[in-house]
Amino acid sequence: MLAVVAALAGCGTAPAPFDYDPYEKANRANHAFNKGLDTAVLRPVSQAYGAVVPGPVRSGVSNLANHLDLPRDMVNYLLQGRPVAAMETALRFTMNTTFGVAGLLDPATDMGLRRNSTDFGETLHVWGLAEGAYVELPALGPATERDAAGKLVDFVLNPTRALTGDPARVATAAGIGSRLGDRDRYSDTIDSVLYQSADSYAQTRLLYLQNRRFELGQTAADDTFIDPYED
Repeated sequence: MLAVVAALAGCGTAPAPFDYDPYEKANRANHAFNKGLDTAVLRPVSQAYGAVVPGPVRSGVSNLANHLDLPRDMVNYLLQGRPVAAMETALRFTMNTTFGVAGLLDPATDMGLRRNSTDFGETLHVWGLAEGAYVELPALGPATERDAAGKLVDFVLNPTRALTGDPARVATAAGIGSRLGDRDRYSDTIDSVLYQSADSYAQTRLLYLQNRRFELGQTAADDTFIDPYED
């Protein structure tokens, strides 16, 4: 983890263009691969998943996948110096494990305890590391250099990695099912970007950077944010 942080520190803190993309050629190749993967696999399989699997089952699978990410969220909140958020996440995990059939149900939300997810990319942002260049990863999709490193660290940090045997298979299946459910749920938006845009790569890049910076609470006043519509 320290090696990742040290490498990212080399990205510097100077302002970068909104769509800083020095790896565009490689990114476009990865985007073409990801688009082909969506066309051949994700899109048709997610449509079948949405049509065949009942809604309550899809909700349960999504709940379980989100539930298994809560330990990762708790670790990141602690690293961000947010003990209250970490305690709320721990409480949510305990409630849904105990009263939600090991996470298949979500009584914590019904009781007013909403889930606020986080990741190591946000942790690096809190620590002051710049986002770096835009990258598109094969199969994983859009990211920045900071978020790409965060994905790797999140994988290592997540305590659910210790699961083996049937629990590990259940966790893997839940993650796949959740992704298919999301692809089906947001199919209109995803299809409009991938298949109806004049340049699906540029549109994907723009939407990712806008949404990610919004999630991190960045504004036009932040050093790394430049409004693409500003005159």
